Amino acid sequence: MFGEDQIAEQLAATREVLARAPASARAQTEPIATEAADGRIKITLGTDGRFERIKMSLSALKDGPEALVEQLKLGLNDALDQRAAMTDTGEPVPDMEAVNEKLADLQDASLRQFQDMRSSISGLMRGLNGSR
Repeated sequence: MFGEDQIAEQLAATREVLARAPASARAQTEPIATEAADGRIKITLGTDGRFERIKMSLSALKDGPEALVEQLKLGLNDALDQRAAMTDTGEPVPDMEAVNEKLADLQDASLRQFQDMRSSISGLMRGLNGSR
């Protein structure tokens, strides 16, 4: 039978894994502004991590589609890199798949234990009711 000690051990192991997780990623508190194509393309990344604005001069458009796409890619990647550096906690991220597996094992074991308890209680009640 899966006892109280085993449940306590599994819960403790799961809590230990979760305790090693970063409390939370640091938040981006200010918009990130980047430039590309010598300042002719300006990109703003909002605090929610989504792009707020891309502004470009006419001369950036005259460079041609391939150059424009390349410069946009550079500016966008720079903004994303800055956000990643800003929000990185530097702590390892727990293996959530392992945590999920431990919790699933605990759930399965608890279900079996409750089924055993129910059977025991039902048998006891049958015995009590039968002796009347």
